[in-house]
Amino acid sequence: MAASAMDGVAATALRSVLHRVRQAAERSSRSSDRIRVLAVSKTKPVSLLREVYDAGHRSFGENYVQEIVEKAPQLPEDIEWHFIGNLQSNKVKPLLTGVPNLVMVETVDDEKIANNLDRVIGNIGRKPLKVLVQVNTSGETSKFGVDPDGCLELVKHVTSNCPNLEFCGLMTIGMPDYTSTPENFKTLAKCRTEVCNALGISEEQCELSMGMSGDFELAIEMGSTNVRIGSTIFGAREYPKKQ
Repeated sequence: MAASAMDGVAATALRSVLHRVRQAAERSSRSSDRIRVLAVSKTKPVSLLREVYDAGHRSFGENYVQEIVEKAPQLPEDIEWHFIGNLQSNKVKPLLTGVPNLVMVETVDDEKIANNLDRVIGNIGRKPLKVLVQVNTSGETSKFGVDPDGCLELVKHVTSNCPNLEFCGLMTIGMPDYTSTPENFKTLAKCRTEVCNALGISEEQCELSMGMSGDFELAIEMGSTNVRIGSTIFGAREYPKKQ
């Protein structure tokens, strides 16, 4: 991606992130083209997403259904959207109908949401949706996700009972205290080993979505295939001022 004198702050930041991803991949003897950088654009205006798109980026993630449903139609159709927030059952249909180019939901954390996604996809007749199973690796009650010891059971439910979902791997948020993050990442990698052994698939066939702005290099060194990067690309989040 050639830098241009016209590049805005976000495009420049994206290039820097991609460079750091390549370096982290090299340090761990991995190929950087196996690692997806998801530009997480929550609270950011469409104009800023457009700048990152124009710099050649196509993978974007959003945390809120209302936001992704508003933004997706205003942006090119070749964007690959990932939904990375907690998904409530009543939002499944608006998400799937409002974002035809949604490629993945990373936050399937119980059988109920898996069943809902599966049913709605069948009803609206869209092609199978890629999903990740979200694991709560930090044990924090504030975090969503299945407990690590329930991970395999949920994966088996998706692969056996949800024909409209394509199981692609595991996702975790982990603790914001980066010194403890390696433990969280190790837990997710252990879950992957268990899942791959049980399903008889190779670890390459099971993605690990872990790592955010503060720890994505470490996550890559520990096997992440999908890093979710918001503020390092787009700047600090802009929450509306409370009235």
